Amino acid sequence: MHTKSLNELSTALHNGDISSVELTQHYLDRINTYNNELNAYITVAEDHALTQARAADVQLQQKTAGKLTGIPLAHKDIFCTEGLRTSCASKMLDNFIAPYNATVVEKINQAGMVTLGKTNMDEFAMGSSNETSFYGQVQNPWDNQAVPGGSSGGSAAAVAANLAPIATGTDTGGSIRQPASLCNLTGLKPTYGRISRYGMIAFASSLDQAGPMARSAEDAALLLNEMAGFDPRDSTSVEQDVPDYTASLNNSLEGLKIGLPRQYFGEGLDPEVAATVEAAIKTYESLGATIKEITLPNSHLAVPTYYVVAPAECSSNLSRMDGVRFGHRCEDPKDLLDLYQRSRGEGFGEEVKRRIMIGTYALSAGYYDAYYLKAQQCRRLISDDFTQAFNDVDVIMGPTAPTTAFKLGDKKDDPVAMYLADIYTISTNLAGLPGVSIPAGFVNNMPVGLQIIGNYFDEARLLNVAHRYQQITDWHQQSPEPFK
Repeated sequence: MHTKSLNELSTALHNGDISSVELTQHYLDRINTYNNELNAYITVAEDHALTQARAADVQLQQKTAGKLTGIPLAHKDIFCTEGLRTSCASKMLDNFIAPYNATVVEKINQAGMVTLGKTNMDEFAMGSSNETSFYGQVQNPWDNQAVPGGSSGGSAAAVAANLAPIATGTDTGGSIRQPASLCNLTGLKPTYGRISRYGMIAFASSLDQAGPMARSAEDAALLLNEMAGFDPRDSTSVEQDVPDYTASLNNSLEGLKIGLPRQYFGEGLDPEVAATVEAAIKTYESLGATIKEITLPNSHLAVPTYYVVAPAECSSNLSRMDGVRFGHRCEDPKDLLDLYQRSRGEGFGEEVKRRIMIGTYALSAGYYDAYYLKAQQCRRLISDDFTQAFNDVDVIMGPTAPTTAFKLGDKKDDPVAMYLADIYTISTNLAGLPGVSIPAGFVNNMPVGLQIIGNYFDEARLLNVAHRYQQITDWHQQSPEPFK
């Protein structure tokens, strides 16, 4: 049952072949069996899940159920979930029980889906390997000595190991797409503003975007149908109609123009990963697409630009976590300053402190123009490159990550090397564009992802392009042997 698609699970539920309670219990049993090995979940919400499943079964029996009613899923532990711990994988929020639901959680609950629990992540979504979590590192199901990617590594590991049929993630600089690549999943970062950020604990407000992490483009499209839409509670939410993302999945790719940025195939890209990605792109020619080399001349500015903008915004967003209103509070503070200093010093991990300090420095008097303002100017150049490219092509393709999953600990003491793991994904966040990573093959038995970038609000085309590839390949159907 745990290898079936969302469509197959929906059919089984609506036909009465299985109940939501039985399906939910099946996944809870798998989590109980395998989670200690992978550390994919921070919180397993067994009672909550079974209560939701029983409610879903009533709807199924009364024939009032929707497409995804009764299907379990996992939420990244960055989404406020009423009555459940929402920790952002930080000691700072270890005791925080959310008093309300994020809009994403609310919409998914309205669809009748069942929340299995909250998945592990890099602390406050800051990391590319899921090694900065207060609750310990997550193992990659394909190799338990390798990282699953980050920051949505828990969601990626849970879906890859069949501990959830689908999961939510967030992407600030590649945090859906990079772990999707390293764990053999389809991971979609929608256009900035397509999905509400209300109730999603902020890392970098101008970059964060939620999205689905699934085994296939079809599954991702089904969940995106429920997640997307305007929300008046989020000032960055865009008021634009949501199409049915499944309606165009089977559209022909005849005449599709694919752009290959020469900057994405140069130094730093593992040659075997490059060959695998190039072979995947070549497959599109058999589907009627044409391939054209393009240039994104300012892409070399993406990493330094991101690591000024993101820390600056995180230093502002995390300033509210001071030990006064919620979260970790030090014991017996001498005065207010001591309360602030020790609560934050004890509550935040090393990587979070590093980014807060970088961001505070970049925003400080005398340095704002030299760093933050300059970074925003570079961001505009990067965005303009994409605008120019989309005058000539429909989508842009390249590798999602420069290598397959690296070993646990390999880059933990080298922040710059860790930051470069997102070198191909960061630009789309800076520009606010949608991007998807899909399984494209294996190198030394480890997954490789193909990244497809689209124009603004062109998620339907991205999912169509991904789905047609998945109709003639079976990479996305491969599961790690111990978790089949």
